[in-house]
Amino acid sequence: MSKSVVRSEKAPAPVAAYSQATRAGGFLFLSGQIPLDPLTQALVTGGIELETRRVLDNLKAVLEAGGATLDDVVKVTAYLTDMNDFAAFNAVYITYFPKEPPARATVAVAALPRGVRVELDAVAFLG
Repeated sequence: MSKSVVRSEKAPAPVAAYSQATRAGGFLFLSGQIPLDPLTQALVTGGIELETRRVLDNLKAVLEAGGATLDDVVKVTAYLTDMNDFAAFNAVYITYFPKEPPARATVAVAALPRGVRVELDAVAFLG
C-alpha cells in the first residue's frame, strides 16, 4: 500500500508537525482543522457558527486537493470545548452534509490548539 501527503493552498498551513492529509490505499485521512483563515492564518472568531463554517470550508479544501468531496467522507470526529455549543455547531454541520451524513463522534475536550472552540478531523473513502 502506498502513502502520500496531500496539501492544499486553500486551507491553512499546518501549525505543527503534521500534514493536512495523508492518502493511504483507498482512504484519505484528514488532520484536524481549526477555524483559521487560509489566507492570513488568523483565527476566525464571532461565534461557533462562523467558526464551524470556516473549519468545514478548510476540510472541504483539503478534500478537494486529495481528489475527494464532502460526499466521500465516511467518518468525522468533532471536538468542542463547550457542549453548550452543540446545537449551533450541528445546525451548521448539517448544511455541509444534508443527505446521508457520515458517521460522527462529538467529544467535549478541555482545550484545543490556539484556544479555539471547535476542531474537526475526517476520513474519506476514495474507492
